[in-house]
Amino acid sequence: MIMKIQLRKVCLMLLVVAGVSGCNSSNKEPVLSVLPQAENVFRISFGSCNNHLEPNALWDDIYNANPQVFVWGGDIIYADTDQVDKIESYYSELAQLPAYAKLASEVPISGTWDDHDYGLNDGGATFEIKDESKEALLRFLKIPEDHPVRSHPGVYHKQELAYGSHTVAILHLDTRYFRSALTEGEGDMRYQPGTYGEGTMLGEAQWSWLINEIQNSKDDLIVINSSIQVLSAEHGFEKWNNLPHERDRLLELINSSPVPVVILSGDRHISEFSLLDPDTKRDFPLLDFTSSGLTHSYTGFSGEPNAYRVKEVVSTTSFGILDIDFEAKVVQAYIVGDQREVLESLEVEF
Repeated sequence: MIMKIQLRKVCLMLLVVAGVSGCNSSNKEPVLSVLPQAENVFRISFGSCNNHLEPNALWDDIYNANPQVFVWGGDIIYADTDQVDKIESYYSELAQLPAYAKLASEVPISGTWDDHDYGLNDGGATFEIKDESKEALLRFLKIPEDHPVRSHPGVYHKQELAYGSHTVAILHLDTRYFRSALTEGEGDMRYQPGTYGEGTMLGEAQWSWLINEIQNSKDDLIVINSSIQVLSAEHGFEKWNNLPHERDRLLELINSSPVPVVILSGDRHISEFSLLDPDTKRDFPLLDFTSSGLTHSYTGFSGEPNAYRVKEVVSTTSFGILDIDFEAKVVQAYIVGDQREVLESLEVEF
């Protein structure tokens, strides 16, 4: 069945704002709305770009959202160092923050890394302490010693979650450990797409794993956790389109998926929804939900092109919520700020 898209503002549990009521159009003062309770839905919370040395104001909101899981999209800490003891100490300091520790004590936490917790800004395969950094991340995430992720290079792994008779597979990608060097850009572009066919994002072992997980999935939904954006292709920062043949390969693989796929991404210090409509190869729309950042954001954002963007960019601190209603066949995505204010939302029906 082809999934249908409905794009609409959500008015939920409206707070009183002086002189304003109802759902406002974009040229009016926005009405605050609060994230609804997770009733009859499987709720995934996620976020990225978290500096434990900055105010961590959102952990209580994430906890009070009552998610079934929290997913790190990378940049868990800002270490930027080849000293693994510093990386470990930063993870330890974050883990001891009372609000984060409360969440971690009651909600499963999983995820992947990006460059700043990897240890090298925009770093890739040549980073010298990537194996030591991997161990630090796995210890922070409390990955068991017998977990399959410990038996291969890189941090890619699968997490399978159940909700009644339904299952969701979260495929945590590693866009750092194997990634080839990027091509420097010109002018305002830090990077530009490299020569088509040259370089790798995931490395062949990870590609083989990902192909198997997607093409043989028996789940109701696959969530791909990519630390960098997949669909947004025009900006000059890190993105899958810097290795355009790898982006094409991923999209072709998703086209072959027997079940719907949603992408979670981070890195950008903005939050937005990117959407690829169904076509003759893929009968479901592909959502790339970017949530970034948890403690700091691109407050000076004034716009950038993204042919796949729907709704508005959120450039204040926020986290993401993905509500999956298996019975109604609806995925509801929320960009959420302090006090669980819904800053933007998108509904996908299937």
